[in-house]
Amino acid sequence: MMDKRKIVRVAWVVAFSAIVKPLYAQRIATLEVDLKKSTAGKEIHVQVDLDAITTLPDSVISLVEIRGNKKHPVAYQIENKGKRVLHWIAMPAATSVVFALEKGKPLNSAAHIKAIRENGALTISNGNKNLLRYNYKTVYPPKGIDTAFKRSGFIHPLWSPHGQELTRIQAPDHYHHYGLWNPWTHVVFEGDTVDFWNLKDRKGTVRFVDFVSVDAGPVYAEYQTLHDHVVFKKDGSEKVALNELQSVRIFQPQKGQDYYIADITIQLNCATDEPVLLKEYRYGGLGWRATEKWNKENSETLTSEGKTRKDADGTKARWVILQGKIDDDYAGAVMMSYPTNYNYPEPLRIWPENMNGRGDVYANFSPTKDKDWLLEKGKTYTLKYRFLVYNGHVSKERAEAAWGDFTSPPAIKIKLNQLNSNK
Repeated sequence: MMDKRKIVRVAWVVAFSAIVKPLYAQRIATLEVDLKKSTAGKEIHVQVDLDAITTLPDSVISLVEIRGNKKHPVAYQIENKGKRVLHWIAMPAATSVVFALEKGKPLNSAAHIKAIRENGALTISNGNKNLLRYNYKTVYPPKGIDTAFKRSGFIHPLWSPHGQELTRIQAPDHYHHYGLWNPWTHVVFEGDTVDFWNLKDRKGTVRFVDFVSVDAGPVYAEYQTLHDHVVFKKDGSEKVALNELQSVRIFQPQKGQDYYIADITIQLNCATDEPVLLKEYRYGGLGWRATEKWNKENSETLTSEGKTRKDADGTKARWVILQGKIDDDYAGAVMMSYPTNYNYPEPLRIWPENMNGRGDVYANFSPTKDKDWLLEKGKTYTLKYRFLVYNGHVSKERAEAAWGDFTSPPAIKIKLNQLNSNK
């Protein structure tokens, strides 16, 4: 017969194992994020291929940050477009941060960024603050103005974190300007020269077709939308020359910060068997018509190469800052180009200081400003841009660091738990 001390010892071991073993077995993987090259004090978007780590369903996965011997729940979001990608935000308080992916109840975060469709527009907001609005319903020009200037599929307003509008549409000097929008100017299609930009010429336009997806959660809100680049043929018919898939993702601003990040990805492919030639021209592509509250006296422009509004036009850049005084405040955005973009670093179209007499502000990354671009059937062409949208002033050092965060995401060292049989 076993003595009482052995019974107690066995019972204690069994009880301890019952507590410790399940906790240890819940660990799926350890994720060490290298933040040495990241901007100190600024949160960094982190993503990892979830399917490469585990085949467990989303409903039983949780993410925690390891600080010493303590675990802190982390808000995350799982993207699933053919494969699962796990997204979360890390704060580079140290050179590396350790996270753990565990089998457990997911964190139910109430603080979701939102994407709401109503009245012909999709608005992305955080709490009670609007950040960006995408207009999918056709917007007509003011009464008495040629209806050829109507347009759909554009961003306006782009708001600062404090709520000021940083974009403008249908300015009397250029009724075809629509906030943030992406048409091309001199285009050769089926032997004809087409213009999707200057709507008054009635040679073409860009139209919203449909949403592919709309997603929102604790890390980001995103929409993907289809655009048709429509040619107005000489016989009165219409034909689609280019298909565009535009993806816009806004990362949820962290509490107390005066900036947020907006990523715009544009994918183009030929809609027919005919190639599309984007001819060299002084503007075309993603353009930003800035707020009418900026002029040459109260705003500034600076590029990654140190060019200002006096000499930036026609030069190439990785990023450009547009910022200025607005409503007794100061606001702006850093517009960044990705290294895989065509003709990178991309040429800029920057309006001169005397534009319209008062110095109205406009900026455009235009990859075809000094070079043709032939788009062939069966191929997809991608342009990626990021906007750091903020209140206050941004220095060239901050802009350069933000571009570095965009183009060089942090490395992640993944250590799978050996006891995890679900890979």
